[in-house]
Amino acid sequence: MSAAPSRRAAGEADTLAPAADALVGVDVGGSKVAVLAVDAAGGVLARTTQPTPVGAPDEAAERIASAVRTALADAAVEPDRVAAVGVGVPGRVDPAEGVVSLAVNLGWQRLPLRARLEALLGLPCAIENDVRAAAGGILARRLLGSVDDFVYLSVGTGISAGVVLAGRVHRGTRGLAGEIGHIVVDVDGPHCPCGLRGCLETISSGPAIARAARSAGFGAGDGEPLPRDVYAAAIAGDPIARAIVHRSGRALARAIHALVMTYDIERVVLGGGVSGAGPAFLDPILAELDEMRAVSDLAAEMLPADLVTVTPDGADAGARGGVAIARALSDRLSAATDEPSGRPVRTAPSEEVVARAVGS
Repeated sequence: MSAAPSRRAAGEADTLAPAADALVGVDVGGSKVAVLAVDAAGGVLARTTQPTPVGAPDEAAERIASAVRTALADAAVEPDRVAAVGVGVPGRVDPAEGVVSLAVNLGWQRLPLRARLEALLGLPCAIENDVRAAAGGILARRLLGSVDDFVYLSVGTGISAGVVLAGRVHRGTRGLAGEIGHIVVDVDGPHCPCGLRGCLETISSGPAIARAARSAGFGAGDGEPLPRDVYAAAIAGDPIARAIVHRSGRALARAIHALVMTYDIERVVLGGGVSGAGPAFLDPILAELDEMRAVSDLAAEMLPADLVTVTPDGADAGARGGVAIARALSDRLSAATDEPSGRPVRTAPSEEVVARAVGS
């Protein structure tokens, strides 16, 4: 499928097609690019995934654009029906400029992703940190009901937290709030791509679990172990697997404790690919939190029994976050009209777009 024709002529403002009723959300992870195309009501039109071009920033925009085109083709949706595309990317993202930097696990630096995607697709695009976008999507759809203070903790190829305070996504001074995957939990632990040793990601991320299993001889001769294999073996009682997932769960519980003590949030929502392991993933976390409550009155106060839940979105949480920022951008384009002509006028996606995505 060829690149979508641009909706603008040279020197003209972006405009929305009259029948633009579809939205596209993109979740760029450490291993795959997941695309979700939805209709105006949020109903799924198509899903697709492609490998992430890790360490290949020059290929990033084309790979993402290809995945978007595939999803639209699968849904039999013409590009002119798409109101906007929202893309969540790991690392530091400047949503106003659409530039990705410090994407440690991807090897991307100063990548002008929005400009490149818009040139390839001819569609208005918004770019945001993936976990913050997912957190905004959870709030926008009120998956937690009236809760306005929570953390979305994503555990996959990397680990990061999207922090929502008083109904707004918290970005932080440097746009890196919630990068809890790079707090040190073991000073003598493995080297992390960020340059430190023993970061949470080196203990509890999907690749870390696989590496620990391989080093311990788990599944020797059966090929590279996958995190889901390790969790399945733990359920079956394999002692090596149980030790690995319990170590991971303890580290994640302590990260949850740190997030709650820092932000005094009401709920912690777990997501990301590793969380799909179900009880084998969640039970060690809950067990460690129980131990904290048993020995500390403060922990018992701050870590109530209903604190932690797993997102019902499953693997769609990131892409649904992309849909949320796409919807916010679409609303902005529809509302920003040129008074003399009555035509929609393009304004740069900014922090206000993200604020609208979370309903504030």
